[in-house]
Amino acid sequence: MSKTHHRYMQNRELSWLKFNQRVLEEASDPNVPLFERLKFLSIFTSNLDEFYMIRVGTLTDLCYGDPNHVDSRSQMTVQEQLQAIFKETKQLYAMRDTIYKALEETMIDLQFANRVWKDLSRKQKKHLQKYFRERILPLLSPQIMDFHHPFPHLVNQQLYIVVELYEKEKKKFGIVPVPPFVEPFIKVGEEGQNFLLMEQLIINNLDQIFTKSMIKDAAVIRVTRNADVEIDDDRAKDDEDYLDFVKNALKKRSRLAPLRMEVYRSIPDSMLNYLCEQLDISKAQVFLSKTPLELKFLFDLIGKAPQAMKEMLAYPPFAPQPSKYVDPDRSVLSQALDHDILLNYPYQTIDHFLNLLKEASDDPDVLSIKITIYRLATPSRILDYLIRACENGKEVTVLMELRARFDEDHNIQAAQWLEEAGCTVLFGFEHYKVHSKICLITVKTKKGLRLVTQVGTGNYNEKTAKQYTDLCLITANEQIGRDAAAFFQNMALANVEGQYERLLVAPSSLKQTVLKKLDEQIERAKEGKVAEACFKVNSISDTEIMDKLREASCAGVKIVMVVRGICCLLPGVEGETENIEIYSIVGRFLEHSRIYMFGPKEERTIYIASADFMTRNTDHRVEVAVPVENPMLKADIETYFHNLLMDNVKRRRLTCTGCYEPIESEKEDRFDSQQYELEAAKDHPCLYKKKENAFQRWFHQRRRGTKKEQ
Repeated sequence: MSKTHHRYMQNRELSWLKFNQRVLEEASDPNVPLFERLKFLSIFTSNLDEFYMIRVGTLTDLCYGDPNHVDSRSQMTVQEQLQAIFKETKQLYAMRDTIYKALEETMIDLQFANRVWKDLSRKQKKHLQKYFRERILPLLSPQIMDFHHPFPHLVNQQLYIVVELYEKEKKKFGIVPVPPFVEPFIKVGEEGQNFLLMEQLIINNLDQIFTKSMIKDAAVIRVTRNADVEIDDDRAKDDEDYLDFVKNALKKRSRLAPLRMEVYRSIPDSMLNYLCEQLDISKAQVFLSKTPLELKFLFDLIGKAPQAMKEMLAYPPFAPQPSKYVDPDRSVLSQALDHDILLNYPYQTIDHFLNLLKEASDDPDVLSIKITIYRLATPSRILDYLIRACENGKEVTVLMELRARFDEDHNIQAAQWLEEAGCTVLFGFEHYKVHSKICLITVKTKKGLRLVTQVGTGNYNEKTAKQYTDLCLITANEQIGRDAAAFFQNMALANVEGQYERLLVAPSSLKQTVLKKLDEQIERAKEGKVAEACFKVNSISDTEIMDKLREASCAGVKIVMVVRGICCLLPGVEGETENIEIYSIVGRFLEHSRIYMFGPKEERTIYIASADFMTRNTDHRVEVAVPVENPMLKADIETYFHNLLMDNVKRRRLTCTGCYEPIESEKEDRFDSQQYELEAAKDHPCLYKKKENAFQRWFHQRRRGTKKEQ
């Protein structure tokens, strides 16, 4: 393929690093409260950890298996991609260090800072040494490496203190794992909230550990290992129990090859050379950091802060609001049978859907509940209601995806609980992850069976429903219900080629329909008609879809996209993508909803979906998109998308160079789309509120009075 063909595409991995830089920029924004900036710093770090474990792990495997492989989008070899990643990562570390230093100065003023051992008073050191001797030292497992004690296995993402020491004038290396089960920090002093990190407490008390040695130097390190474990479906066929097979496959994750070593502040050359040799990594894979290596402790630290400090330094608390499509005083199930319901998390509460499941689990007229599950909260009310439904004699079928990355153990446990309760549990099928978010409730009514279908863009997770923006449609549309019933039948038969009237289902019809709808807009443009397409997705890397978007752009179709993360499509490239605009929003909530819109407003087709425009979603996963046809619901989605495009605070424009630039605005005209949605969510009275008769009024007043007494 010629490079000209790919002028409008960029490398997937480098695009993701640009996105994560946007997360880091939120930590540097003075308009963001201090505690939230610290959280963004931690999120950036955990994002980068996962990127190395999965994406760099995949590239490393590819480097050994197919070193001549060339990225189809950027024409970069595997080695070129890895070198570019390492170079970009070093720049991100430097940026993080600068931000952390600035935040730390503010934290020092607030007496809420990570203290340095040398700056502690003699009294504080004495107290901490006693604490170390009595509470920490007995928990440590130090080791000196020599002929009889080989270099140990370093656990993925665990902190270690490596020590250069001398025994009888002979140089050796020792290592002390920082136990993951101890508190990550300890309070220092009686006033304020200053603290000392556990690794710093240990490194400054090494003389109490290596009592017979002379300590020359020490360094805090953390190793990141390849975690790209794929479940081999062909081998799984020979196993009697798929659950056990997945459990055994996951055990490999902790033993895979090192990909990165992080060092806190400094390390002597002799120690660095020794560790690189033992871990079989190059110095390009070693990253120095002036920021603590593990930042998850920041969430714990903020959680323990005084309430007055939280109120001053965090976002104001927000409780998800009732939807205008749901009367909170009436059964959600009866309302779903009456009219379509749209929920926009986290602005509207997931409790409406949870109450729907709860009612269905108890309602004698409900015959069955079927659902696909990719990720769950811990604990999970959804799990409780499914088990309750089964215990109440309903037919409950759960298609549980065991291969949800890093949630495998949780899903295995949930599947076992469901099976023990008597639910029918399916585990997907060969070569396809089931990533769809669809639920089907079958209800017996006087007029026959009715089907209530729920399709969402996000997981059935009560926790993330308060942190991620997602859309959820609940409908009793007969055709959609029939499609949903056919979908679950096809899933039980491992049939990914099923035919559907209204639902778009990957891999059989979702991408194909997106391409067809774009072709329709191309024809409109050629006929001189207004032609448009708008999308909101998390990522886009599918070359077939990108090629079609380029074709549409060249034909004169106006395309506007909000792509939060990976974006391999470059907008505004002369002669290629000049009619494409792409934006990214990183804010208080994770933008997670997927919306596809085709055509001008007066005849627009709208879908909400579980799928991003990535090959893994469109070709290698089971995904579902549902049309939204109710005019009020369509108008809500259009307004929501329009507000995203009005954002001049958090929105960034992707340029043809692959960089993001801020949206220029006057200070008095600042518009934050997420903040607007938070405020607007409180101002929507229910559209379906029914007047109460005298008895209902008395009953509800009595119930409210009882609650107050309790």
